[in-house]
Amino acid sequence: MELLRNRVERSAFGIFAWMADQMGISRRRVRVYFMYLSCLSIGSNLLFYFFVAFWLNVRNYMREGRRLFLR
Repeated sequence: MELLRNRVERSAFGIFAWMADQMGISRRRVRVYFMYLSCLSIGSNLLFYFFVAFWLNVRNYMREGRRLFLR
């Protein structure tokens, strides 16, 4: 079950896992809060989700580029 959960988190950008790790709370709680916010804000927090996904991917690409450059 843990393998399936890790695979889904990686394929879904890992935003909730990253946010939970940064805040020091459980990943499940972050997901539940996101679902509640989606209901209350009529989905506008999806824009935040995609922005963070884009930002994390750019940050990872920049780190990889630095590693390749420093070799």
